Amino acid sequence: MTRREALGTLGVTSAVLTWACGGDTPTSPSSATTTATTTTTTTSGGTTSAACVVSPTETAGPYPSLSDFIRSDVREGKSGTTLTLTLTIVNTNSSCAPLSGAQVEIWQCDADGHYSQYVQGSYNGSSQTFLRGIQTTDSAGQVRFTTVYPGWYQGRATHIHIEVTVNGRSVKVTQIAFPESVNATVYATGVYASRGVNPTANASDGIFSDSLSSELATITGGDPNGGYTATYTVGVAV
Repeated sequence: MTRREALGTLGVTSAVLTWACGGDTPTSPSSATTTATTTTTTTSGGTTSAACVVSPTETAGPYPSLSDFIRSDVREGKSGTTLTLTLTIVNTNSSCAPLSGAQVEIWQCDADGHYSQYVQGSYNGSSQTFLRGIQTTDSAGQVRFTTVYPGWYQGRATHIHIEVTVNGRSVKVTQIAFPESVNATVYATGVYASRGVNPTANASDGIFSDSLSSELATITGGDPNGGYTATYTVGVAV
């Protein structure tokens, strides 16, 4: 049984599960569930549900998770603007009906542009497990994560990775982008300010440049202090 098949067997759980693979050392990440967002304005992004099409497939990148963490709060004490992320998974083979019982994983970099579980230049994150997590879709096809607004690293626009797994089988690996106006606002404040604005815009990013309209999250927000809410719909064909 693969680790993905095991997740399919487990289904929804509120416990934090670590499944070590490939000789990785099991870890015990935080299972806190605190959320904090307010809603005042909306910055529209793309959606797959309106046209009922399969979301673009994108690379998993160089830093996919080495272990599985069943949790909704992925922050593990990382500083940054709180981001409550709601993902809706729909089945394009069923007129975009909500897909329940699917495992949805996210992973992203922190405010400094670093990923956990890997060595990146002078930064050694191999013993860290922050900003990674898996949840199972409910009857509305939705999962919710509490995270921080992603930072950036050289050569890439701001993004979060997503993988959708059904019955132990990966059915979609994609990425979501964020509106430039919100990026600029967030990166001018708090722990992001020392690095400033991301020099790689969505339009010049190698992943998003040809498909931005269908990979852009919709942001409903307060501000960098109070946090933002992001929503995005992933279309899969199963």
